[in-house]
Amino acid sequence: MTVGIVLLAMIALFVGLRLYAVLGQRTGHEQRPVTRPEAAAGAEPAPARPDVAAPAAEPSGLAFGDGAAAGIRAIIAADPGFDVARFLEGAQAAYRMVLEAFWKGDREELSRLTGDTVREAFEAAIAEREAAGHKLDNRLVGIERALIDEARLNGRDAEIEVRFDAYVAAVTRDADGNLVAGSLSDALPTNDIWTFRRNLDSGNPNWLLVETEDAA
Repeated sequence: MTVGIVLLAMIALFVGLRLYAVLGQRTGHEQRPVTRPEAAAGAEPAPARPDVAAPAAEPSGLAFGDGAAAGIRAIIAADPGFDVARFLEGAQAAYRMVLEAFWKGDREELSRLTGDTVREAFEAAIAEREAAGHKLDNRLVGIERALIDEARLNGRDAEIEVRFDAYVAAVTRDADGNLVAGSLSDALPTNDIWTFRRNLDSGNPNWLLVETEDAA
């Protein structure tokens, strides 16, 4: 009987070790921690959050490009509380929120998230769309990658350019809901560079979207 107990214990130990060997390994889908640039030293930080919870995105393996490193260091030196991971996670949330507000024609939400120039451009496009009697029924299918392309500090004003590679299903309908163009079953790739700005002395932790452009 003692031998049987010992055998059962050995089997349990073997199974436990096999489970640890499998579950304790990375599968390639976990997000890696993002460190400050001075601590990165060849590490591969993952994208992550200005201040709002963001939908999960596949990690790109990078948080910022080489051209942004000096700017990121300057911003951290001026604001030790700045965190690359939190910023990128928030930038992804802002990307989704701004797009959805524009598609819905929500001017109030756009005024909260964007600077004057961007807001005016979005409002002009919304007005043109409304005059044509069209409505957008778009969906942000997913953000494939969010990467800081550039970063700079002008006095106490920090600006960060983020490249978004995403997929959008775009549909235009008329006032009666009839399909005018597009399809929700086909997601199209979109590549944008959005510039966010924040005064580091501001009590408001949010970053405003101040410029948008198509990425090359």
